[in-house]
Amino acid sequence: MASPIAITVPVDDGTTTARLYTAGGSRAGVTLVLAHGAGAPQTHPFMVACAEGLAARGIDIATFNFLYTERGRRLPDRLPALERCYRAVIATVMAEPSCAGNRLVIGGKSMGGRVASHLAAAGDELAARLSGLVLLGYPLHPPGKPEALRVAHLSAIQVPVLIVQGERDPFGSPLELAPHFGQVPGAVSVRAVAQGDHSLVTPKRGNPPRDAVMAGVYDAIAVWLQGRAVPAR
Repeated sequence: MASPIAITVPVDDGTTTARLYTAGGSRAGVTLVLAHGAGAPQTHPFMVACAEGLAARGIDIATFNFLYTERGRRLPDRLPALERCYRAVIATVMAEPSCAGNRLVIGGKSMGGRVASHLAAAGDELAARLSGLVLLGYPLHPPGKPEALRVAHLSAIQVPVLIVQGERDPFGSPLELAPHFGQVPGAVSVRAVAQGDHSLVTPKRGNPPRDAVMAGVYDAIAVWLQGRAVPAR
């Protein structure tokens, strides 16, 4: 597979870096912009494997660093700053010639998915442009605090949503997610990863093996992107 294209993105008073993985084989005509979680950059093995796996299945995919990560800080920025960074990345990536005419889908791992969900719920021009939302390990609540829900905005999401969630995710199991994402007006699909944790990791000696589990996850995401995301408006 070809190496990703590095893209410099102006954000506020600085810049961050995005990586664009061009789809191989038969292209689906979709660009997925995928944000990382709170504690790991776009170069984390989870993010790289996901990007490479989806690109191999016909999806153009862009990852990026939030500005705090790019600057080497550990504490995430507040939500408005995270949203501004995400919006800047989307604008820059979708201006790339290889993404011309593609449908736009956004999403992310954990915190990155939560930020994407807020963008999808914003009710603005960007939200109207989206064709779907992909959430990997959605942080429904902090571990051990099921009452501290992060769901107030969900009813404003108007696009189809795909959630991939580990059955033993301490941030919220698939069963916990179901009633809250039932508020979403559009179609919501949940793929539960048996014995998976917050990073979808299954036991070392699990059956099927971890690699096979993740291959199934990438297959499911690619099929959903190709068949369930609504046409761009």
